[in-house]
Amino acid sequence: MKINKTIGALFFAAMAFQSCNDDNNDGQETTPVNQNIKIENFSQEPAFVYGMTGFENLNITTLISSSDVLSGTPNFVFAGQPDGMGIMKDPNSDGYLMITNHEITQSVSRVYLDKAFKPVKGEYILNGIGGMTRLCSATLATPETHGFSAFLTAGESGEESMVHAINPLAAASQASDQTRVKPALGKASMENAVPLPKDISGGKTYIMIGEDQSYSSSHQSAGQLIMYVSNTQGDLENGKLYALKRTNNNYTETDMVKGSSYDVEFVEISNAKNSTGAQINQKNIDNNAIRFSRVEDVDYRKGAGKGREIYFTATGESSDGVTPKPGLTMWGRVYKLVLNDNNMLAGKLEVAAEGDSNPGHNLINPDNLCVTENFVYIQEDGDSYYTAAAHDSYIWQLNIATKQYKPWLNMKHNRLDTAWQTAYNQSGTLQKFGSWEYGAMVDISDIIGVPNTFTVNIHSHTWQKDKFKNADGAGVNTNKEGGQIVIIRNVEK
Repeated sequence: MKINKTIGALFFAAMAFQSCNDDNNDGQETTPVNQNIKIENFSQEPAFVYGMTGFENLNITTLISSSDVLSGTPNFVFAGQPDGMGIMKDPNSDGYLMITNHEITQSVSRVYLDKAFKPVKGEYILNGIGGMTRLCSATLATPETHGFSAFLTAGESGEESMVHAINPLAAASQASDQTRVKPALGKASMENAVPLPKDISGGKTYIMIGEDQSYSSSHQSAGQLIMYVSNTQGDLENGKLYALKRTNNNYTETDMVKGSSYDVEFVEISNAKNSTGAQINQKNIDNNAIRFSRVEDVDYRKGAGKGREIYFTATGESSDGVTPKPGLTMWGRVYKLVLNDNNMLAGKLEVAAEGDSNPGHNLINPDNLCVTENFVYIQEDGDSYYTAAAHDSYIWQLNIATKQYKPWLNMKHNRLDTAWQTAYNQSGTLQKFGSWEYGAMVDISDIIGVPNTFTVNIHSHTWQKDKFKNADGAGVNTNKEGGQIVIIRNVEK
C-alpha cells in the first residue's frame, strides 16, 4: 500500500464498503436515528429499478445520476458504469464522502454529500491515465473493520492488470498517478480485492481476490479465487499469494455439484510479486488450481466471528450464447467457502446457487455480491445476451438459513413507453433482456444512522449522451454511457 495510517483515526466506525457492513437485523424500517438525513429523490432522473413481488415495501429513491449538476462543481460529471463504491463520514465537515470507481473510464470519483446526504460537489481522485485498466468492484477498507485504510479497486483489462490502493482523502491533483498499484496482490484480470475482517484475521492480512477470466487456449487456467496473506496487518507489500484448489487435484468446475461439499486448500503462487500475469497463469495450471468460469465478486458474511464464511460468483461463459464450454458453468454460480478456524488456507467449498439447471429462468450471469448477516444479495449482469435468457438482470435475495433464493429487484426498462425509450435507449438495445447491469450494493445504515438502508449502483448502458464523454477529464476514453445510484430502505439484513 502504503496508505498513510495516520488518517485511520479519522475514519472510526463511520465507513461503509462494497462488501456491506452489517449490524441492524430487524428488516423493518424504523424512525431514522439521524434526523439530519433527508432521504428523497436528489437526482433529476427517476429510479431505474423497482422491487419484485413480495418486496413491495422497498422504499427506493435516487441519489445521483450522470445528468445531475452539483451546485459546488457544476462542471463535474458523474461517469457511467459506477461499479465498486464506499461511503464514509467526511472528517473535514458534517457530511459524507462517496468513493466510486467507474469501470469503463478507468477512474475513481469522490462525491461530497452534505449532512442531509445530498450530493453537492464532485471530483476525480483517479482518472483514466492513473487507472490504466478497467476498474470493476472495489472495497473501502477501514481501520475499525479491517485494521487498515484504503480504497482497493481492481484492474480488469487482461492478465497483467493490478489492484490499486487509493487513499480516499487523496488530492485530486494525484489523479494521474500510476504508482498506487500493488504487485504483491498479483497480476490478473481482477474484479475485486476484499480484505477479511480483523476479528478473524489474528493480526494478519487476508485479502480475497476474484479473477474475472474466461477459459481460452491462451489462458487455460480460466478464473481463480486468489488469496493474499501477510503476517502483518495492513501490509500490502510483503505477503504471499495463493490460489484455491481441491485437495484431490480435480480442477474441473462442473465436477462440483449443488448439494455436496468439497475439501479445498489454497496453494502458494511462488514469487507472485515479481511474476508477470502470464507466469502466474502458468503456475495456477501447474498447481491444479480450480478453473472457475470468471470469478467476479467476493464478499464475506457479516457478524462477529463470521468472516470465514465467504461467497463468490462464477459468472459463466459461452462462446455462442447457446452452448456451455466443457467443464465450466454457462449461466453462472454462487459458491460458499468456509475457511477452517485453525487454518485459513483450507476449508470446505459448495455451490450455493446456480443457473445451469434451469437455463434462462434462474440465475443469469451473477456478477456482484452483497452479504449481510442473514442474506446474500446476488446481482446479475445479463448483457452476454444468451439466447434462452427469459428475464432482465435481477438482484436475488438468498436466505442463508433456508438456502432458498428469490428475485428481489429488477431493472425498469419500460419497453412499451415511447418517452422512456427516447430518454434512455440511445443505443437501441434496451429491448434485449439484460441490457443494464448492477454495480456495488452497499449497506450504509450505520454510516448515516438510518436502519436497513443500502445503496445500489446501476450501469444503464443504453443511456448515452455526448455530455457524459470524458467525465474524468483524462481524454483517454470516448464512452458516453450514463449511470445512477439509488438508495433502498427496508432491506432485510
